[in-house]
Amino acid sequence: MGFSSKHFSLFLYSLIFLTNLELIPLAKSVSNTDLVYKGCAKQAFSDPNGVYSQTLSALFSSLVSQSSKARFFNTTSGTGQSTISGLFQCRGDLNNAECYNCVNKLPQMANSLCGKTVAARVQLLGCYLLYEVSGFAQISGYDLLYKTCGSTNVAGVGFQERRDTAFTVLENGVVSGHGFYTTSYQDVYMLAQCEGDLGDSDCGECVKSSVQRAQVECGSSISGQVYLHKCFISYNYYPNGVPRRSSSSSSSSSSSSGTGGNTGKTVAIILGGAAGVGFLVICLLFTRNLMKKHEDF
Repeated sequence: MGFSSKHFSLFLYSLIFLTNLELIPLAKSVSNTDLVYKGCAKQAFSDPNGVYSQTLSALFSSLVSQSSKARFFNTTSGTGQSTISGLFQCRGDLNNAECYNCVNKLPQMANSLCGKTVAARVQLLGCYLLYEVSGFAQISGYDLLYKTCGSTNVAGVGFQERRDTAFTVLENGVVSGHGFYTTSYQDVYMLAQCEGDLGDSDCGECVKSSVQRAQVECGSSISGQVYLHKCFISYNYYPNGVPRRSSSSSSSSSSSSGTGGNTGKTVAIILGGAAGVGFLVICLLFTRNLMKKHEDF
């Protein structure tokens, strides 16, 4: 017996529905409060009377309260040997509310990640906090704290030249931007920021040092981040064009490394494709069942 028009209509409807099946992105969201790295001094402070703990708590409270008004603030708390200095800085494209929400997470994270150490630094995607007890050894502003390079390398020629041209724009821009600058050049997005109390000239030298490290250590990697004591840079290459950015999306791009920026798209394609194949199998089984029933009559 032939295949009835009713059965054919059901089959055709199933194929049309499958064709219009939308792939739903399942990308992991990226937050300004995601941890990038933490640095904790090996030495813990002796605090039998709780003086250091009280001083550190007062410092944290002062920093958090100021984060709703400014993107950078440094201060000291306590007196004499119990003096503790500290600062926070938010990424330059965050507004006051975003800055506060980011900095507000830092005291608890510093306590849980480092405990009662004489110095600590906790870097999130959108902000960081640093404190140190009086007399703690100082380090150079150019000392490397953290770096990461994408695991994927850009194939073909010309990428490093484009990236290096963008680096030159970044080095000049962060000086004219007084410590914060972002730029896009031929599908390469870059960001640089210096500590808030660093002068323009010193900021330019710090970023230049970060750039040199990225060029040598990241090579043709699709992305990279270099954090020095007084500045940091990040870059991402987008083969399909730099996406439009807002404050929240900027944190995603400027902090993702490797192929992380494409993970959500890849997951969506894989799961969406799996769902499509599964649905097609169901449609074919359903049609086969209808045909079998039709033949039985």
